[in-house]
Amino acid sequence: MSRIGRAPIAIPSGVKVTQQDSTVRVEGPKGKLSFTLPSPITIKLDGQQVKVECPEGSEAGALHGLSRALLANMVQGVTSGFSKEMEIVGVGYRAQLQGKQLALSVGLTHQVIMPIPEGLTVEVPKPTSVIVKGADKQQVGQFAATMRRAAPPEPYKGKGIKYAGEVIRRKAGKAATGAGAKAGG
Repeated sequence: MSRIGRAPIAIPSGVKVTQQDSTVRVEGPKGKLSFTLPSPITIKLDGQQVKVECPEGSEAGALHGLSRALLANMVQGVTSGFSKEMEIVGVGYRAQLQGKQLALSVGLTHQVIMPIPEGLTVEVPKPTSVIVKGADKQQVGQFAATMRRAAPPEPYKGKGIKYAGEVIRRKAGKAATGAGAKAGG
């Protein structure tokens, strides 16, 4: 049995957890999320906490911990939400909001236009900084990764889109050759 799976999930006030068949729904001030439990996994609602249960001797130990972690993320998402901050590095590289779309100028001949998915909010406090917020941790991370894929940071000049605080290992460029090496002889 999973150690993570055995830990109960505390339900804060203002959050409602319901179960219908194998689907669990979590509602809170930041939104509504749902999750379908894998077949051997069940949950038990105990007042202000939820316990994820797995039958003894089952081979679903990994699913036990995974299900508990996903439910805990759902509870956290509907109460406080998740966010990812992205930095854009490079001369002329910038981002701007155009209604329900994010336009990225990242050194290509055209702007990269990304539609913002339902349930996410995107803020551009500076042209070189983008903040993605939402209740669903997976959706926030996926949009940030898709945005990063438009111009991944390169190791020579460091240009591109990176996560805030991400360290890009820089490489030395071509080494300059000395005068003796050119003479050849």
